[in-house]
Amino acid sequence: MTIVGLGVPLPRPPHAGAPSDVPTDGPLRDTFGRVAKDLRVSVTDRCNLRCAYCMPAEGLDWMPTDQVLTTDELVRVLTVAVRDLGIERIRFTGGEPLLRRDLDEIIAAVAALPESPEIAMTTNGLGLPRRVDGLVAAGLDRINVSLDTIDRARFAAITRRDRLDDVLDGLAAARAAGLNPVKVNAVVPERADLAGVPDLLAFCLEHGYELRIIEQMPLDADHAWQRAQMVTADEILATLRTRFTLLSDPVPRGSAPAATWLVDEHHGPSGPARVGVIASVTRPFCGDCDRTRLTADGSLRNCLFATSETDLRSALRTLPDDEIDAAVAELWRGSMWAKAAGHGVNTEGFRQPTRPMSAIGG
Repeated sequence: MTIVGLGVPLPRPPHAGAPSDVPTDGPLRDTFGRVAKDLRVSVTDRCNLRCAYCMPAEGLDWMPTDQVLTTDELVRVLTVAVRDLGIERIRFTGGEPLLRRDLDEIIAAVAALPESPEIAMTTNGLGLPRRVDGLVAAGLDRINVSLDTIDRARFAAITRRDRLDDVLDGLAAARAAGLNPVKVNAVVPERADLAGVPDLLAFCLEHGYELRIIEQMPLDADHAWQRAQMVTADEILATLRTRFTLLSDPVPRGSAPAATWLVDEHHGPSGPARVGVIASVTRPFCGDCDRTRLTADGSLRNCLFATSETDLRSALRTLPDDEIDAAVAELWRGSMWAKAAGHGVNTEGFRQPTRPMSAIGG
């Protein structure tokens, strides 16, 4: 039997307290001593692909427009996060974030804050050729583009759209706009797809992109995920090593979700070429997690797999204007203080979140 560690933190440090002792100032701390500095923001649940491991072919029932945070509401929340709660990195996600027309405006407002955070985005790349220059001018620092395969037929089967060329054009546009490194996020949906993983790495090495391969997680809309069917990090690494020599990366991982390896005898635009694997299921890293999440409709999630949320939208829309910022900060601190030790995917009592990945944000 394979025993999988939960990646839970070490025993509570001296400053951590009971759930009732929610901090009233300072950064976003939890009762295990972790501090959230990284914010993932879903700006929409809509997407223009229909990846089979994410959503049904017909799509989902999208959030009504009046439930999604407006530009002003979202900027206000992000201002509180950076100014009052110590957030240092913000990643915009979806759904597909490029479907949000005001994304440039949101990024520009965040970049203009006195303590400007690092600003990143995860996208399927379809709209990048026409939008990336404006996003970079607004303040976008880094980008990840989702691409599971460079095989045209398989890409069309996974995404249910024949749009491979558009994604490749988006990657090239991101590189031309000066974003470095351009990272590629890949999921391996089935074991039959393992054979194409070395080709995808070779493609990334050729073009100077940095590949991140992600274990498929139980966040599909159909709730059909099965642990036994999932392609594991060990399988991914073993397949890559049939063609490449992977060396230990001397750079500390820190709180990054990806464990990385150097690809021997290959170099990228900024140094040795790297490949990363995000093994949320088989090699959990909950003990080093520094993330908090905001959904497009204004709900806080202290974990990707959380089964409860904290509503900010009501505070934004019902409280007097001069009370909103303090209320948002208080609610956020309470959400973070309630963060569990680990996501529990490898426990018998694990329950998949009701929201799928497209509605949570990656």
